[in-house]
Amino acid sequence: MPLPEIMLVVLWIGLTAYVLFGGADFGGGVWDLLAGGTERGRPRRALVEHSIGPVWETNHVWLIFVIVVTWTGVPPVFAAIASTLYIPLTLVALGIIARGAAFAFRKASTEVWQQRLFGATFAFSSLVTPFFLGTVAGAIASGRVPPGIAAGDLVTSWVNPTSVVSGALAVGTAAYLAAVFLTRDAERGGATALAEEFRHRALAAGAVVGVLSAAGLAVLHADAPRLFTELTSGRGLPLLAVSIVAGLASLALLWRRAYVAVRVTAALAVAGLLWGWGVSQYPDLLPGVRLDDAAATDSVLSASLGALAVGALLLLPSLWWLYSTFQRDHRA
Repeated sequence: MPLPEIMLVVLWIGLTAYVLFGGADFGGGVWDLLAGGTERGRPRRALVEHSIGPVWETNHVWLIFVIVVTWTGVPPVFAAIASTLYIPLTLVALGIIARGAAFAFRKASTEVWQQRLFGATFAFSSLVTPFFLGTVAGAIASGRVPPGIAAGDLVTSWVNPTSVVSGALAVGTAAYLAAVFLTRDAERGGATALAEEFRHRALAAGAVVGVLSAAGLAVLHADAPRLFTELTSGRGLPLLAVSIVAGLASLALLWRRAYVAVRVTAALAVAGLLWGWGVSQYPDLLPGVRLDDAAATDSVLSASLGALAVGALLLLPSLWWLYSTFQRDHRA
């Protein structure tokens, strides 16, 4: 496989990891927002804090990874996206900063009013940040980011039907993944009532995501017909089918309370949709810009991929140890 294609696969793997882990992280904040009043919502917020507390910073490693690989691997694409979409990207950065700071300050606060203030900031940022990330994806998918520095419209590039639906789908997906993961966490901690509650929330969120996905296809048909054709009848169709089957299987497993297996199928449903988009758009990265045209030189790609391989030998075992450590049995 040529180096540009290897680089693109590595980039998409990193993006998938961020959507799954970072998405569930954001989704935990969404459920924090919907947890209820101070006393009524305390058990739900405690479960969210226990689940994402050890890894909320770690999950953003994947975002940094995606940014660095895009910057070094396809610099013209990075320049076009960063300049045309600097408004939503800035809002994403501010949301991540506000969210992280509020999460830390709420945990350290002793006054109720402080906990409420920081909790509201954490929850609101968890809602809007994935939305703006989704609008960025929608802008790229609908071909509204042309090559060049700030060559696209600074507003309509991300305020359009595809971007709005993509933003809503990003929020829904994050909430769905978080509910699936929290269901198992609650069961493992012996909180049966919480597990059942998040099971119902996961079922509802999964149904909403299904509706949003169907709506997204309808919007793509009108707003990005080429991508719609590739996704529904071209190269992306098998992956779209995998996503649909895995999504239906996830709902069935949730209904049967198979909380471990549903984590796999839920992740597969989301990953299938993400990779379906990537395969459908390949080899075009931006309108008129193909991968071979935008990729860095072979010397840069080989050095970058070599450095990533060495780094992975250190990073991946550490991440596995971190995640597995906090997935061991505990009691609420």
